Amino acid sequence: MDSINNYYDVSLKVARLEAAGIPRKLIAYKEMLESQTQPNYSFIQLKLEDRVALMDLFREEEFDMVVHLAAQAGVRYSIKNPQAYIDSNVQGFMNILEGCRRQPVVHLVYASSSSVYGLNQKVPFSTADHVDHPVSLYAATKKSNELMAHTYSHLFNIPTTGLRFFTVYGPWGRPDMAYFLFTDAILNDRPIKVFNNGNMQRDFTYIDDIVEGVIRVMDIPPTGDAEYDREESEPASSSAPYRIYNIGNNKPVQLLEFIEAIEEALGKKAQKNMLPMQPGDVETTYADANPLVDTFGYRPNTSVREGIGKFVAWYRAYYNL
Repeated sequence: MDSINNYYDVSLKVARLEAAGIPRKLIAYKEMLESQTQPNYSFIQLKLEDRVALMDLFREEEFDMVVHLAAQAGVRYSIKNPQAYIDSNVQGFMNILEGCRRQPVVHLVYASSSSVYGLNQKVPFSTADHVDHPVSLYAATKKSNELMAHTYSHLFNIPTTGLRFFTVYGPWGRPDMAYFLFTDAILNDRPIKVFNNGNMQRDFTYIDDIVEGVIRVMDIPPTGDAEYDREESEPASSSAPYRIYNIGNNKPVQLLEFIEAIEEALGKKAQKNMLPMQPGDVETTYADANPLVDTFGYRPNTSVREGIGKFVAWYRAYYNL
């Protein structure tokens, strides 16, 4: 399910669907389409905030499980267009929870974000830490999703798992992300914008590692912690069937090193325009992924140079460069 909104290039979204066997010419709002190439895969264009249509979908399909990765993304965009985040990330998430309540599911897995750590200074970021000081509305909506999920886990016994993604990148990614913008600018001889004068670190996580993590988490719904102590236990668990995990490479990379990886893959140097820190940004993201390893035996491990190499190969092929 996707709304196919115009936050970024719609043609890229449609091309993704075509790669999954969904014909462009057949896409229409609320029309369920079967893939022509992928068995047991279907697609529907729908908005999360369209409550009536979403409830109809839950009732008709009788889902066993829901993996909810849809949201209005972007930190800086949330400063200029806050209502889009309330509509999609708060009201839309509420509609998903209501669907899972009315048509009980085995497991709801949903995307949270490393941005919830906000003003936290201690690294690596741990799900044992409290996250009460977000620095963007986007982060605040993701934190609210975690709170809303816990409420429904507690009240209606819905197993929910939130995954805090750390700077996801790779083929078919979002054109508003730095690595996409950098690649486009370097190839077209334009300077790239390097915020905070390059003094940034990100725990870049390759898309295949994210997908693998999501799949592993899907198959193990959380149960309530029988020994949960409200005074002592960490915020990521509960007496309800509720859990939060970080999914990150556990290896923060300096922004300038990340740019070097793009330059190497392109065989071309960047022109850098050094700029100050932007509102809503944080200097460092760094995931403590040990709980993910302990529970699922899995740790993301794709290096930045390997991941960027794959992205650049896809980029050249997609844009015929």
